Amino acid sequence: MYQNILITLEATPTDRAIIAHVKELAKAMGSKITLLHVATGVPAQFHGPQAAGEEVDSDRQYLAGVEAEFREAGIAVCAQLEFGDPVRQIIKWIKENPCDLVAMSTHGHHLFADIFLGTTASRVQHNVSVPVLLLRAK
Repeated sequence: MYQNILITLEATPTDRAIIAHVKELAKAMGSKITLLHVATGVPAQFHGPQAAGEEVDSDRQYLAGVEAEFREAGIAVCAQLEFGDPVRQIIKWIKENPCDLVAMSTHGHHLFADIFLGTTASRVQHNVSVPVLLLRAK
């Protein structure tokens, strides 16, 4: 059912919930996983894929660690680092790459922040045509 699952990552502890959940789902379904993180710092905003520096290096290391975790579990996985606005980049990736499910952790903001700013998860969910699994982190 879910051959290709996209997991969006924030590179924060919030990710642990969706990583653990999708790892079990992927094992059961034989799914291939794509890990996607969007670097959002100043270098990423202005230099895109040519961005360098501590944030970009840290993001790459984080992705490599999560990728290794899935490989160790016997799950086919690849990692992708994008640059800029997370909502735009996630939606763009989904439109350009086939996936059967988008999996995201949410952490829940305060009511007013969600109303005025919207969450990344909510904005992605309303702009893609594939199922979105949202899992609230503890």
